[in-house]
Amino acid sequence: MARTEDPRTAPPIRWGILGAGGIAGTFAEAVNGHTRAQLVAVGSRNRDRAERFATRHGIPTTHVGYRDLVDDPQVDAVYVATPHSEHLENALLAIAAGKHVLVEKSFTRNAGEAEQVFAAARAAGVFVMEAMWTRFLPHVAALHQVVDAGELGDIINLTADHGQHFAFNPTSRLFDPALAGGALLDLGVYPVSFAHDFLGVPESVHATGALTETGVDGQVSMALTYPGGAQATLTTTLWAKTPTTASISGTEGYVEVAGSFYTPTSFRVQRNDGRVWTFDLPATQGLQYEAAEVARRVAAGDTESPLLTWDDTLAVMRTLDTIRSQIGVTYPGE
Repeated sequence: MARTEDPRTAPPIRWGILGAGGIAGTFAEAVNGHTRAQLVAVGSRNRDRAERFATRHGIPTTHVGYRDLVDDPQVDAVYVATPHSEHLENALLAIAAGKHVLVEKSFTRNAGEAEQVFAAARAAGVFVMEAMWTRFLPHVAALHQVVDAGELGDIINLTADHGQHFAFNPTSRLFDPALAGGALLDLGVYPVSFAHDFLGVPESVHATGALTETGVDGQVSMALTYPGGAQATLTTTLWAKTPTTASISGTEGYVEVAGSFYTPTSFRVQRNDGRVWTFDLPATQGLQYEAAEVARRVAAGDTESPLLTWDDTLAVMRTLDTIRSQIGVTYPGE
């Protein structure tokens, strides 16, 4: 099975968008521009925001509130694009309505909440997936081919970073504990998921971090170790724009992934025997690949994707939980 295919070849599906913020707009543009899917409805708690979003993206139906959105018979699948703190409630609402669900990363606040979502999906027989779009991008598929072919030998080390600069704003979701803010769940989830994708579940996790004035993590450094001796070194921060690159090094060579590693990008392979080659397949947007995966899995009658299973998401959430416990971040209600 090819790991990536042209998103336009995926079966059509009718999307309802739950939440009308920035990432929802990016998703809408990718679906409209690069798939055969339809955006049929959007739901927001703010009528003006919903209407502006619908007008901007050519969506025929708006709903004030989320229940009417998930109950809309036009909608096949719901894309949950609300703050992390609301993912559990919103996903369960959509599942109870019999809808397939794509939930923004991080999937939930913690692994316990993720287990609740998957249990509900299993009982309802609907498809659910975390919207970790990086897993479905062409350069990541090509990276797996390089690794699986043994071009790097035995993997020894993986590095990845994701830092962006945000001015401190206690009312922003990024700095608000009640909205599950902080660098880790918003940015650090990318390097953590990248390490899980190529190295699997770590046998030990060691993290150190610094907190913001509001008590969420502003910066985290992580060291993950794996059976066989491989290690991953990962960093994330809200306080500085970092290169957002990644590398994978093995006994036979290494690969450098250009920034931003989690978006459609290129990479360079350098082998110990002197051979060098690059992968460069320019791609626009990127969220269309995860949207197409949902459409294909739903058409096939599947409840999860083989490229990002429920167990995969749970493993990432457990690693994030461990990291948060070590740096002293808890959210209200946990």
